[in-house]
Amino acid sequence: MAVGVLALQGSYNEHIAALRRIGVKGIEIRKAEQLRGVDSLIIPGGESTTMAKLAELHNLFPALREFVGSGKPVWGTCAGLIFLANKATGQKTGGQDLVGGLDCTVHRNFFGSQLQSFEMELSVPKLAEKEGGTSTCRGVFIRAPAILEVGPNVEVIADCPVSSEQLKVAIPTSDGQEEKEFTNNRVIVAVKQGNLLATAFHPELTSDSRWHRYFLAMVEEAKEEATPSEVMVKYDLYGDGNDRAKKPYDLPIFE
Repeated sequence: MAVGVLALQGSYNEHIAALRRIGVKGIEIRKAEQLRGVDSLIIPGGESTTMAKLAELHNLFPALREFVGSGKPVWGTCAGLIFLANKATGQKTGGQDLVGGLDCTVHRNFFGSQLQSFEMELSVPKLAEKEGGTSTCRGVFIRAPAILEVGPNVEVIADCPVSSEQLKVAIPTSDGQEEKEFTNNRVIVAVKQGNLLATAFHPELTSDSRWHRYFLAMVEEAKEEATPSEVMVKYDLYGDGNDRAKKPYDLPIFE
């Protein structure tokens, strides 16, 4: 199995190293055509505005949106979560493009500046049920976002308490004309919706491989659900190289 890792900026090397530790190859993705050769994608943490500008420069947004819409598994961590959100608040002036697909509202910088970065134990019984181990995991939050609201089809996997010292943030309404204050004492930091997984923290910076294994299980499930015709198309386009003469065209191979 090989997993694509968007390699524009941020912690893509750390994700590739985490995949390597569990025997999986990570493929750096920088161009739209490279997405054709992978069945899953990780969008890493980093500086979301910078990543968005680089994605726009390389005309990646249409291909990323198509990839998400195709049902292939995608996991966004930190900045990757912001990319996947349908709606984002707390952005810089002018905002940024989003890939979308995840029915949620995310606050881009909910936990504050770089100086407010922190670590904490998160309760993750659903992760433990799937991948074993303890019912908690270490969450590394670096200038992290948070999910303020989710749609009815979004499964919450982890949340964390909101400090009384944190400023209350405003949530824009769907019509954009009014705002309401976020007043909950807990905030969502990990969710799953269909083929999409998102975490506000950085599992790739810890030795706990369960999040990566959880994502790989999503990839396996997606492959099992593919129809025979879909599998044949994938074989025809991305075979092992022995039948190149039979292919309608060759695709570049990126190591």
